[in-house]
Amino acid sequence: MTAELVRGQNHPLSQARLEIRISAGTPIMAVAALGDENGRIHGVEWVAHPGAPTQPGLEVSRQAAADHRLAVDLDAVAETVHRVSVLLALPVGGTGPVRFGAVAAPFVAVTGLDGEEVASYTVTGLEAESAVVALELYRRQGAWKVRAVGQGYAGGLAELLTDQGLPQAHQLAGSINDAVARGVARSVQAPPPRTADGDRSRQAAAPALGPDHGGTAPQRGPAPPTSPYGDQTPGGPGQPAPQQPSYPGGAPDSNAVTQPSAATAGGPIDYSHPRRQNAAPPPPPPTAPPAAPGQPAQPVAGDATGWSMEERLYNQVWGMFEDLARTTAAYRSAVDFAESRMDKELEQVLSDPRSRIGGQGDAAREAARARHAQLVDQAREALDRDLAQLAAEADVVEPALPVAYARWDTPVWHAYRVPMEIPMALRLGDLHLPEAERIRIPMLVRLPLERGLWIDSGAAGSSDGSFTDSHAMSRLAMETAVAHAARLLAVYPAGEFTVHVIDPAGSGAQPLAPLVQAGVLAAPPARGAAGVADVLGRLTQRVDLVQMAVRGGAADSLPPGFDTSQQLLIVNDFPHGFDDRAVNQLRYLADEGPAFGVHLMMVADREESSGYGPLLDPLWRSLLRLTPVADDHLADPWVGHAWTYEPTLVPPGSQVLQQVLAQVAAARTKFT
Repeated sequence: MTAELVRGQNHPLSQARLEIRISAGTPIMAVAALGDENGRIHGVEWVAHPGAPTQPGLEVSRQAAADHRLAVDLDAVAETVHRVSVLLALPVGGTGPVRFGAVAAPFVAVTGLDGEEVASYTVTGLEAESAVVALELYRRQGAWKVRAVGQGYAGGLAELLTDQGLPQAHQLAGSINDAVARGVARSVQAPPPRTADGDRSRQAAAPALGPDHGGTAPQRGPAPPTSPYGDQTPGGPGQPAPQQPSYPGGAPDSNAVTQPSAATAGGPIDYSHPRRQNAAPPPPPPTAPPAAPGQPAQPVAGDATGWSMEERLYNQVWGMFEDLARTTAAYRSAVDFAESRMDKELEQVLSDPRSRIGGQGDAAREAARARHAQLVDQAREALDRDLAQLAAEADVVEPALPVAYARWDTPVWHAYRVPMEIPMALRLGDLHLPEAERIRIPMLVRLPLERGLWIDSGAAGSSDGSFTDSHAMSRLAMETAVAHAARLLAVYPAGEFTVHVIDPAGSGAQPLAPLVQAGVLAAPPARGAAGVADVLGRLTQRVDLVQMAVRGGAADSLPPGFDTSQQLLIVNDFPHGFDDRAVNQLRYLADEGPAFGVHLMMVADREESSGYGPLLDPLWRSLLRLTPVADDHLADPWVGHAWTYEPTLVPPGSQVLQQVLAQVAAARTKFT
């Protein structure tokens, strides 16, 4: 039975290997600190944080997220450790909340390896605090207990760590925030929230597990990061079992992973959480015949739930992303387990002098290698089954995607008409993993854009090992930016999206030609320092006006003729033509613009821009980095896979871009 703790209350712990599950309504950082009998942290090596996620007996998440799983092995901590504190903090330097009083109360649960809750605590009563000691596990007379603490700190993580006696508190707090900021700049967007009826049931193969550890059927959603539990965790080799923590007052954030209900072997799995009570849209109508006994269900486009086909396809795409992340994580974990087991068996053989030589030693080594090969083959077989099902689903989903989600080479663009409504999301490219080269998952971002885009024009090697020189990369980066801008113009209704271009040296004239010739730009590309100052000044003033009107509750008082459409600013060849004032205006637009209808798309080489030093670091961290060539730089915040991003570009020789822009220009003329 779960003990629901209040502040100051404690509860005994009967297990040494535990999970601490955290659920919050906004992305937060989770840190675990080791303390002596007085609660003092002796050094940075006593703290597990996103920049150093593992310490003896501890493992924490690598990034800020709305839901966390912390792995704790109390038997693995040093004898000098008498306290394990769970610390929560809000990221600094971003656009999120800066105090816990503005977000839902964090919920923390201590569970066993089987997922059964031992104790839980809702951290209430926080106001101006931005960091909090949620709870602590402490050793008393040889036994461990958990205590609900709830001690908050308005000075943030640095003040908290200082209070814990850490000499390098401010330096460590800064490095933690930097590690989280770097992860945000390269992370893909979280999947949409899933409801009880919104999770699709899939017939999936169970992950290949060795005989020494139990396993469950594959989970809906990505597997969590590898834990220090070894091979005894029920979620797979080295993986804690994913389970949705209970969340008082409503459904958890979209990063949550759901737990499957019981299912018979080989049968369909229900991935809905048994305690989730919120309402869901009506399920889609059945459009496929039932599968034959023993055979996986035939994939159908739009079989996720939603109020419209567009929403169902959006949810289905993210479901495919989660499935691919989960099955790949299970495969990699199984292979790691097989290798570690073989190493352990070989070490045992070599440690015994009697078995080092002769036929007995050779037989033991051959047996260890055979068991390793068997486990790897089992894991690969399970992976291939899951990938075959995902590939079949991708084959039926891709042709059914609407214009906003479709690749430029799909026939749906040839039937393009200017829409009357703004779509839910936009496709920025494709994502794939090395284990599944054939499967491309559309990378969808919600509209309106919540963060700006940075198209990196720096010379770099692509995922296939080829290299592109700086001149060609600059051209490809600008072509990628034009393709993204054209797609944004195409999916918005007439007159509801405006594009501005800053091209100080005119180096992007050729790639920009489709936009200029179609007449879809607000004005010709700005040239020189004067053009840069003019465009930035007008957009900065626009953000100021809208910001004052919205915050003053007078949105209807904007000047007559004010352009209320969404604005996109494309900046090429930064920092050419930019003085200090222009740089500050650019940072202001990146920070404040998205909330008030002004979005930024930078086309720049990060190395060339480093001359401004740390002044621009917050700018780069606030943008989503994309590349004009395939590159494995994107990470997901759930499993930590390095996803290969590949932009969706117009096929060479195709006139689809010009045809689409011509319709956009014609619709705009009629609108005005």
